[in-house]
Amino acid sequence: MRIGELAARTGVSVRSLRYYEEQGLLASTRSSSGQRHYTDDQPERVRFIQRMYAAGLSSRTISELLPCVDSPSQDNSDAAVERMTQERDRLSRHITDLAATRDALDALILTARTYREQLQDAPAC
Repeated sequence: MRIGELAARTGVSVRSLRYYEEQGLLASTRSSSGQRHYTDDQPERVRFIQRMYAAGLSSRTISELLPCVDSPSQDNSDAAVERMTQERDRLSRHITDLAATRDALDALILTARTYREQLQDAPAC
């Protein structure tokens, strides 16, 4: 199938599919005129890549996980679980940092509201 059909079947833009190829996540063959052609199993691979992106993984991390899909083995599976665990831990730390940032902003908002109320209650000169 050509790139437009793969895009239509997966709901992924042609531009994204080209990016996946650039990143080594997806492969195609080229016709003599240079058109990309994909095998019938590529829609499932694109959906897998989309699930990985939706989970917050970068293209680099996804490429590290693909051996588990391309060459299933106990070692590849163990490595994939370990890598995904590392990513989850990184995301958890980021969430904690974001919550602290939100709390700091809440404190600033409270201070600004208190100040505004004081201005409203102050007698006019």
